[in-house]
Amino acid sequence: MAKKAPTTTRGRAERPDGDVVCVDLFCGAGGLTHGLISAGVKVRAGVDFEEACRHPYEANHEGIEFHQADVAELDASTVAQWFGDAKVRVLAGCAPCQPFSTYALRYQKEEKVEDDQRWSLLNHFGRLVRELLPDIVTMENVPTVTRHSVFKNFKSTLESLGYKVWVDVIDCAQYGLPQRRNRTVLLASLHGEIELREPVVSEARTVEDVIKDLPVLRHGGTDKDDRLHTASRLSDLNYERIRHSKPGGTWRDWPKHLVAKCHTKSTGKKYPAVYGRMKYDEPAPTLTTQFYGFGNGRFGHPTQARGLSLREGALLQGFPKDYSFIPDDQPIQFKALGRMIGNAVPVDLGRVIGQSIIEHVKQHGESFVARANHQHVGQLSPSTNHRGGAEWPRAYG
Repeated sequence: MAKKAPTTTRGRAERPDGDVVCVDLFCGAGGLTHGLISAGVKVRAGVDFEEACRHPYEANHEGIEFHQADVAELDASTVAQWFGDAKVRVLAGCAPCQPFSTYALRYQKEEKVEDDQRWSLLNHFGRLVRELLPDIVTMENVPTVTRHSVFKNFKSTLESLGYKVWVDVIDCAQYGLPQRRNRTVLLASLHGEIELREPVVSEARTVEDVIKDLPVLRHGGTDKDDRLHTASRLSDLNYERIRHSKPGGTWRDWPKHLVAKCHTKSTGKKYPAVYGRMKYDEPAPTLTTQFYGFGNGRFGHPTQARGLSLREGALLQGFPKDYSFIPDDQPIQFKALGRMIGNAVPVDLGRVIGQSIIEHVKQHGESFVARANHQHVGQLSPSTNHRGGAEWPRAYG
């Protein structure tokens, strides 16, 4: 039996923007989920292959289930159960970005990059879209993802199913993230044109806005009230280097005896941003999974002689100050936590994606109600019309 459209006291169909439900594939530590929730999207479940993501996901999102699973082996029927009777279904799939990164493209041959099994995760995301036909689909990744056939095939799959697809590369700093982070964002809808909302000038934030009030740390030190506010220890040489580093400057500002031999070579001269300090009055540079290391980029604290703390990195990724990443009884491991934080979808980007989805649903509410009126709960595998597009799933007889 088909679902009835929700009605008001006047008998008119209500717009279902209060029941926009998302399943977050590749959820990681929960950055996208946290942003979506703040925008009014209800997230029912998060999926990730890494069991370490369970704690940050569940500890910061009460009542939302984390599922440790390989998306390549995930059945559409299982995802349909997570959606339940949601009127508007959003499927998010921000697949791991390492195979798409500039580093991978620079140091691997094209065919080797394409053979990376992590690329196939995008194909499996497409499989789930094809079998579930969610109302809205979203993903984000590095800017270079658009160059490759696996992404082009994914986009073509969406279009063949009847989705209106919007794709662009955006600077997250324009949407409130205190970090210069260019990302490819895709939004697709079965109900009409959809796009990311325009940035607002007042949203701009700087490094100073989010980390200046944190307690002062020495390198290798840990804040007594927040053990995630901990900085890696510097060698004597790197301590001297950061003391001679200027905010926004380079290693070229150092005395000659501190300059690494590799930087004096022609190839090394091309990388002035390593061993750099951030500037308080600007957004941070793009954080990597090794943002806690002074020598790994422009990750020196603007005024203190140390690299970024793990908490500072999390704040620059948009996470709240009290966001929990590991249980209290587990030791701090810089490499594992740096990877988790650096790989996260920035919370501010998740928020603007959620806001754009909510606004789209409000604009096309009657279309969502019409689909809800014809769609059977849990129905999979759309029938295909003669034009190759997907029809609404039929209710079971």
